[in-house]
This record gives sequence, C-alpha cells and structure tokens, in this order.
Amino acid sequence: MSFLAGLFVGAGKLEAIKDNLDLERWFRLPKSHERRIHGHRHAGVRIVLEGPTLVHALDAHHAHPKPFTAADLLPYRTAQEPPSQTQALQRRKIMRKARSKKQRPLLLADLERRYRESPNS
Repeated sequence: MSFLAGLFVGAGKLEAIKDNLDLERWFRLPKSHERRIHGHRHAGVRIVLEGPTLVHALDAHHAHPKPFTAADLLPYRTAQEPPSQTQALQRRKIMRKARSKKQRPLLLADLERRYRESPNS
C-alpha cells in the first residue's frame, strides 16, 4: 500500500494491484500472450521497445470480449506511436548496426557525415 499514492496514473483502473507480486503478474500477462502468438519461450525486447502501444493492444481482449469490428477500430485509424517509442526503435537500429562487424564501418561513416553536415559543427 505504500506505493499506491503515486505510482500509477489513471484513477480506478489499476486498483486490483495491491503489492509487488500483483504488479509482476500484471506485467507478465502481455508477455505470455506474446509468447503464445509467436511460439517463443522468451517475449524478447519487443515488450520493452513497443510497450507504450503494444501492451494496450495485447490486453484489449480483457475489456472487449467480442471480436473487434471495423466500427470499433475506426476511432484509432489516425493513432500514432509516441515519440519516445519511435526514438527507442531508432536507437535499437543504430545499436544493432554498431554490433555488426560488417555494418559498423558504414554506420560510423554515416554518423561522421551527419556530424559534418550538422549546423552546430
């Protein structure tokens, strides 16, 4: 109960979470759903990188037990991912290139070119 005062946003939506064990169970639900979809034992980093939008999509069947219709999804047609999620995905792409022995020289050349072309240099 000590963290109840300021940990969660959205009054009344997460009152079922009473302690750390309930919190861990709540975060495990989307991961187990992701594992069942793809057949992998590990949910991977996708939950972390795409979490702001993915968790709500994986958890949608709890609030909407029937199959979704076009009318149900129509309000979300212009939805965009948060900028923090886009930035996290871009950072992951760069780090994957940096780990690759073949792509690392190309990445460094591109980063140097971008640095030289930046208005602050």
